[in-house]
Amino acid sequence: IAMLVRNVDADSSTYDAIRDLPRPGHADYGYLAKYGLRDHRGGGRSSGRETVGRVMGGAVAKKLLSLKGIYVYAHTTSIYDVRAREVTLEEIIANTYANPVRCADLKAVKEMEEAILMAKKEGDSVGGTIEVIATGVPPGLGEPVFGKLDGDLAGALMGIGAVKGVEVGLGFGSTRLRGSEMNDEFYVDDRIKTRTNHAGGILGGISNGMPIVCRVAVKPTPSIAKPQRTVNVKTMRDAVIEVRGRHDPSVVPRAVPVVEAMVALVLADHMLLSGRIGPERV
Repeated sequence: IAMLVRNVDADSSTYDAIRDLPRPGHADYGYLAKYGLRDHRGGGRSSGRETVGRVMGGAVAKKLLSLKGIYVYAHTTSIYDVRAREVTLEEIIANTYANPVRCADLKAVKEMEEAILMAKKEGDSVGGTIEVIATGVPPGLGEPVFGKLDGDLAGALMGIGAVKGVEVGLGFGSTRLRGSEMNDEFYVDDRIKTRTNHAGGILGGISNGMPIVCRVAVKPTPSIAKPQRTVNVKTMRDAVIEVRGRHDPSVVPRAVPVVEAMVALVLADHMLLSGRIGPERV
């Protein structure tokens, strides 16, 4: 499969003024330290533009997974200090892509939009959180040590440039529970299930047949118009930088399909590795 995206609306002229100024919050200095050079015209491989390839690959992975009844849904759960309420899977499916912030709680949409617009007005940016749920995942995907399903999911999600944290199931919330509260008790319906899903569908690195649930923390967009302190790598002197150009005051809504894609790619890989998807099984 060959896929190509042509960028017909590129404008890197605004970056020339900051050629020698590493942007705070960006990978500029890390790239320079590692490779001895960096693409100052927007970040190169560390740019959010790079995720278009992941979304394209994820679209193919979703098609493969759907043949086995596996579906992946992500939605915005917070923007800055605005948090969405708990929603049903039906609301996630119906509402997420029906609004600009990709939030399934329609009552929180306006407040989230206002938080983003306020940051933009002040030359700043905001981050947020995204939850992703994969349904129909069969038990038995993943390995006990190397190739743990949750490990691969965490690695893929942390591979998204703006993501700074990943939770599986209750994640850090599990630290506030006792074992008797955290443990997901089993029962038999049409198959073996758990009464709760605090583990997020994965135990011991292997799927248990319950929905896979992960959450990611997305940092504020680092390119902001506010003056920030940096250094000039050519003169080795302190400097002040103001990033101009076309930058989103929040990348959270744009990251929703990227999160879906990364989870779909990992699940498709594990389905292929397990032999549950293949030329003779599709």
